[in-house]
Amino acid sequence: MLHKSLARVNWKVWLADLPQVDWFLFYLVVALTAFGGLMIHSTEMHKPTINWWQHWLFGVAGTIISLFLARWRYENLLQWHWLTYLITNLSLIAVIIMGVTANGAESWINIGGFNVQPSEFAKVGVIISLAAILHQHPAENLMSIIRVFAVTSVPWVLILLQPDLGTALVFGAITIGMLYWANAKLGWIVLLLSPLVSAFLYNLLFPGWVVWMVIVALIAWFTLPIRFFSVAVAIAINTVSGKLGQLLWGLLKQYQKERITLFLHPEQNPLGGGYQLIQSRIAIGSGQLWGKGLFQGSQTQLNFIPEQHTDFIFSVVGEEWGFVGALGILLVYWLICLRLVIIACTAKENFGSLIAIGVLSMIVFQTIINICMTVGLAPITGIPLPWLSYGRSSLLTNFIALGLVESIANYRPRKSLY
Repeated sequence: MLHKSLARVNWKVWLADLPQVDWFLFYLVVALTAFGGLMIHSTEMHKPTINWWQHWLFGVAGTIISLFLARWRYENLLQWHWLTYLITNLSLIAVIIMGVTANGAESWINIGGFNVQPSEFAKVGVIISLAAILHQHPAENLMSIIRVFAVTSVPWVLILLQPDLGTALVFGAITIGMLYWANAKLGWIVLLLSPLVSAFLYNLLFPGWVVWMVIVALIAWFTLPIRFFSVAVAIAINTVSGKLGQLLWGLLKQYQKERITLFLHPEQNPLGGGYQLIQSRIAIGSGQLWGKGLFQGSQTQLNFIPEQHTDFIFSVVGEEWGFVGALGILLVYWLICLRLVIIACTAKENFGSLIAIGVLSMIVFQTIINICMTVGLAPITGIPLPWLSYGRSSLLTNFIALGLVESIANYRPRKSLY
């Protein structure tokens, strides 16, 4: 039996093999997960569901997984990163072939009665693959950057086909963050992102697109070889992407269009696509300074916010714990990110440092976008709040990422700066 095997483990000896694990980071994550379960429980006080209990159960499983990973040498992934990449893509293909549809996206596979979301685990798979590639070929030239985008494009396209726009955006944030850490020129990164900006500005704000073209031309002139040719190519690509923007917009489903645009004026459809955001802002605003108290939030207890236990869990914090509680959560995330930066800076080699930055990029982007969308500063994209939102796959993914980072901390030079 598993519990008997765990009882026979000499935990003092076992934990002695974790001399440099960042316990402060570990405790912050565990505390955040426990608090997340409490917030989920608040959303289910008058429902027959037990998602809060599952959140804690998978949190315990994730904690154990992260501790085992912390004792395992992460460098072994360097020689197996192509296998990791293959498994990542095969799992995403499996979703397309036999996936389960929920909330308009075919992102899950049913395994043993549980819906597993491979796109969540794919985040870690891509981080490992990009870290290995950038470790071997730093992003100091355009060919290295093109290689990175070629590797990222396969899982990225597979996720867009589900379609899962939120996770696809996370992939972009991970790629950009790791490229920057691998010495890619900031101008090159801007040029690579410029077609996406053009796709929006060309159709929504044409004068802004013209100004953007001037900026792109200047960056191309000062950062790329064969200046006149480079400027001409950059302008041509951005013009084409602007024209394609209107075509791609027509391919999006209606609920996706609403998620992108309604955050600006949710009152245009208060009983439809704008309802969730309106109720979320009411809940957060009604919390005022100190909040209404645990299990006392009227918006939360009366179920005014649909699916509040997942993407809109921050609105529970805002209503029941107020501005002070919301600020406290932001402080915890800031401390987590700070520890990740320290581990990245003290890693013994580039591979470990890049993994830590990939995890940092994933956490920072998801946290910012999730919180912004609950207050109406970003479109509703279906991105969960790390360790707080309910989601078995996302929770385990974040703990696996934590375990890899703790392994990097554990096997760094003994006199590392904390």
